[in-house]
Amino acid sequence: MNHKKRNAMKIMLRILILAPFLLLFTSCESKDKENKQKENTLLIEEKHSKDQTSKKKEEQKENHQEERKEDQQENYQGEQQEKQQENRQGTLPSDSLPEGVSYDNYSNEKKAWWFKRNKEHQPSGADDSIDLKQYDAYYLGDTSQKVIYLTFDCGYENGYTESMLDTLNKYNIKACFFVTKTYIRDNPELVKRMKEEGHQVGNHTVTHKSQPTLNIEEIEKELGDCSNYMKEITGYDMDPFFRPPMGEYSERTLKVSQDMGYTTVLWSIAYLDYDVNNQPGSNYVEEHFRTYYHNGAIPLIHNVSSANCKALEEVILLLEKEGYRFCTLYELENATSDTTVNDTKKNDEKKQQMDSSKDI
Repeated sequence: MNHKKRNAMKIMLRILILAPFLLLFTSCESKDKENKQKENTLLIEEKHSKDQTSKKKEEQKENHQEERKEDQQENYQGEQQEKQQENRQGTLPSDSLPEGVSYDNYSNEKKAWWFKRNKEHQPSGADDSIDLKQYDAYYLGDTSQKVIYLTFDCGYENGYTESMLDTLNKYNIKACFFVTKTYIRDNPELVKRMKEEGHQVGNHTVTHKSQPTLNIEEIEKELGDCSNYMKEITGYDMDPFFRPPMGEYSERTLKVSQDMGYTTVLWSIAYLDYDVNNQPGSNYVEEHFRTYYHNGAIPLIHNVSSANCKALEEVILLLEKEGYRFCTLYELENATSDTTVNDTKKNDEKKQQMDSSKDI
């Protein structure tokens, strides 16, 4: 019995001796584990911080690029408006032509704008008899990107423009509205709203006459009086974009409008939508865009069309689904691709396949 007691006491003594060491070992192991957890936490936090810093730098870079783009566009827009301001009184600059040259040196052969539709979603072919770009004239924008430039022709009001503006505002899309003097006279509040919501308001002349049928002074008056009247009635400057009535122009008229500070804007998508008594229907409009959309497209849309009004939202959703971005006409001359009429492939048979230019 005494032997058992002695063994038990020896065991207890050993436990008492080893206990502090066991506690110390356990404490160290716990601290090591805690330190490793802290290290892991720090590594995770450091990685997250680096990710956040990298993301922030990327966002700052994107914001900087976007700001630069906006600044470039604002500068270009300011330059164009200043250029037009100089000619606002409806007179051509005295130095618009070289000495000894007159507008009679430019052909006044009337051209009626036409283009050839393409179901492969490629840019439309068109009349290449005049190099449009040398006269600051376009029918396409940047064909290297999925961009589209919405334009509306407004000769008179038929009760649909307000709804169209609501739709554009809903999707934050800016467009260009080409207006006549009578449209401004009869709808000053709508024109003001266009400008207030960031749209461009372009020149569609005073009386919507064919430009090649007019002499130089009459062309000046058609453009100048419309522009001056808008400033007088709305307080806003007209944007320096011009759409020739009925799509009729000549080399001479292009030169005159260019010298007055305007960019002439034609189109690459159009359909018969201007006859209020013979509307194509909203389904037709949607299907037309679905069939013929293409990079750099400039659609001609008439504000008097009930079909256009009903279809506009679906057209926007369709184009956005296809990856398209909506640009303003101020971005035309900043387009990365050279999209003059002469850049399109020539086709000896295209005049037999051409679409009518009378979509005005």
